[in-house]
Amino acid sequence: METPTSSVALVALPPYDSTPSSRLQSLYSDISRQKHSNPTSYNANIEWWRKALESVVRSGIQQQGSKLVLGVGPALMDLLRMPGVGKPLALAAAVNELRAQKVLLTQSEFLDFKESIYNPGWLPGRIAAYVVGKPLWWALEQLGIVGEEGFISTAQDDKGTTWWGDYVVVPLLEAATDKVLAKQLRQPDALYSLESFKLEFSSALSGFDALPDREARLLLRFLERDRRAVIVQQDIIKFIDPRSTVREITAVDRSILELKEAVRHLRAQVSDLQRSIDEYTKKASTALQQKHKPVALAYLRSRKQVEDLLRKRLGTLETLEATLISVETAAGDVELMKTYESSTATLRTILSHPSLQKDSIEKTMDALAEANADAKEVDEAIRIGGDVALGIDAAIDDADIEEELAKLARESEAEDMAGRLGDFTLHTPSQVPEPEQVERKASPLLV
Repeated sequence: METPTSSVALVALPPYDSTPSSRLQSLYSDISRQKHSNPTSYNANIEWWRKALESVVRSGIQQQGSKLVLGVGPALMDLLRMPGVGKPLALAAAVNELRAQKVLLTQSEFLDFKESIYNPGWLPGRIAAYVVGKPLWWALEQLGIVGEEGFISTAQDDKGTTWWGDYVVVPLLEAATDKVLAKQLRQPDALYSLESFKLEFSSALSGFDALPDREARLLLRFLERDRRAVIVQQDIIKFIDPRSTVREITAVDRSILELKEAVRHLRAQVSDLQRSIDEYTKKASTALQQKHKPVALAYLRSRKQVEDLLRKRLGTLETLEATLISVETAAGDVELMKTYESSTATLRTILSHPSLQKDSIEKTMDALAEANADAKEVDEAIRIGGDVALGIDAAIDDADIEEELAKLARESEAEDMAGRLGDFTLHTPSQVPEPEQVERKASPLLV
């Protein structure tokens, strides 16, 4: 039996490409009972399914071809069917668990909710948990009506179809948004129409020359509500600093965008006219080669008319581009002057502080000088006190020290002299021993 084309594409995606068939059979089986009986295995299986579903959406092999939305239903079940493994019976449990983890959000709730999806209390279940209280909440959990974390549970519908629908894959949306913001940092413009936004940021999702309407709507909603990086009014999109408190699109913004759109359309017309001129030239040459001179002349007349129109469009384009540059320069000057005004006001506010007034500065500096003098006196007193505690005279004169040293030297010399005289006195004749005594001491064997 020939392997379906969808299965061939599927097994080439991670984590399918590294998962053996025996493991796939376990992953495709109903894993809902593992949540309480074997939570470690259950969590590992859910993580595998998260990676698998993200790969499916990222690759665009779904029938709807979306790169941000997972369409859950019969088409996905057929797409995930594997020869020798069967249907993905674990898909319901995986989808419901990933919803609880906010990896998947239904498209309707994502677009409609006013608060950020990162707000921990944004889901209705949080409100219900607060309103009904813990005892009733516990009872509802036992009945399977609500989940453990306050989310509306759909576990009882695993065998039905209520969990089918379109789900925004949040990690993929976050990655695409990061690419949009990274590219915008390199862009000189901050204003876009919906059409120009779709064209400019098509690289955020590979495989598109222009972002599809749904993908563009999801990205803009996420950029505006959750990242606070854009303002969207009707079809006007303005990138702003997320920390900015000014969040509006002014009449100047609208005028600049209108000029930009006019320039963009004119450039497209110029390109089309140039292609028409090239086509007429080619056709005229072909007619001449075929000896069809009247036809060639007709093509040349048409080319002449298009060339005249091209010159007019180029003149208009030049005028509009010059006007746009002037308007953008003036708008930039206005923003610059606002910055100057804000900086001036801030500086004046700081300089008006009482501590920066002339009298206050003089008093502060005088007080500082007095404090330094007091500190010097305290330091001197501490040093003198330390010398006294160690028995050191703080008023010792170097000359006195030299004189004392010389006196000690004289006394030492006198003592040495006295010592030598004492030794001489001990050896006088009156003290010399008798010869007999010396002889006895020297010859003890004679005794």
